[in-house]
Amino acid sequence: MKADHNDQGDMQDEYDFSDGVRGKYADRFAEGCNVVVLDPDVAHLFKDSASVNDALRTLAELARRQAKKATG
Repeated sequence: MKADHNDQGDMQDEYDFSDGVRGKYADRFAEGCNVVVLDPDVAHLFKDSASVNDALRTLAELARRQAKKATG
């Protein structure tokens, strides 16, 4: 059975990008945003990305202090 799509990829005729803005998110992407997918049980613990970042900064600081203690 032949796949139901056009020869130019997955774009469908009904897609309308006439109001689209080229490069709308280019600056944000260029800043180096990283997308990290959390497992649902972990995501449940955090209300937003700021709380995840705060937790990771705290963990990084604790790890840095432990490493400093271990080396004297």
